[in-house]
Amino acid sequence: MEVTSIPADTYKVGFFGAGKMAESIARGMVRSGILPPSRICTAVHSNLTRGHAFESFGVSVLPDNQAVVKDSDVVIFSVKPQVVKDVILQLKPQLSKKQLLVSVVAGIKLKDLQEWAGHERFIRVMPNTPSAVGEAASTMSLGGAATEQDGELIATLFGSIGKIWKADEKYFDAITGLSGSGPAYIFLAIEALADGGVAAGLPRDLALSLASQTVLGAATMASKSSKHPGQLKDDVASPGGTTIAGIHELEKSGFRGILMNAVVAAAKRSKELSPS
Repeated sequence: MEVTSIPADTYKVGFFGAGKMAESIARGMVRSGILPPSRICTAVHSNLTRGHAFESFGVSVLPDNQAVVKDSDVVIFSVKPQVVKDVILQLKPQLSKKQLLVSVVAGIKLKDLQEWAGHERFIRVMPNTPSAVGEAASTMSLGGAATEQDGELIATLFGSIGKIWKADEKYFDAITGLSGSGPAYIFLAIEALADGGVAAGLPRDLALSLASQTVLGAATMASKSSKHPGQLKDDVASPGGTTIAGIHELEKSGFRGILMNAVVAAAKRSKELSPS
């Protein structure tokens, strides 16, 4: 099958689904200068608030999904796993082999997406909610007919909302359990750290600010340092000091095992979402 290259300077991106994830990705594209808002579109069927959110930064809100297909070179499916099959089958007659199809839907495999769409020029991407602040951790896997140039295009687009890696699709359930669901685990940790600060006597606002900034700082050190996280932890934990006393309590409660179990449970649920 011959694959037509996406026009380098004039391509348009359309979103099926106008939720928070689609909005975050579109905002990142505009904010980074990768695409002007005039070359991005979506459709909103009932929730006018979602339409206003896209229009607020210049994205076109079209009458229906068929209009989005007609006006897009890159089509991004950003809907719930339970409805993505119906959406693709409904739009299948309008989809063209010239278009690059992208899914950010959790748990739905490329082989199913390709079968429903009727062609294999599909790329699956797993972003996460920090895309809203330009700090996403995304991973992509290319379908059978997607070219390296297609992959480079998607790496550029999703690179506008954070960092992106390429991986075999067999890892995607684990990726969903780690980076897809992981922000929620960190939000819980921030809340718990702040509660601990309050319990130790801090005002609530100060405790929450310190907890949030501490997590941000630690994550930045882990991502930018050449040291293993275990070494960074050791650097903080002086003999007989306050940090090792706190770590001892975490270990007694099975802190690391709990986080590991959370990732495995979320990965298991991701597998269950797949129809095949």
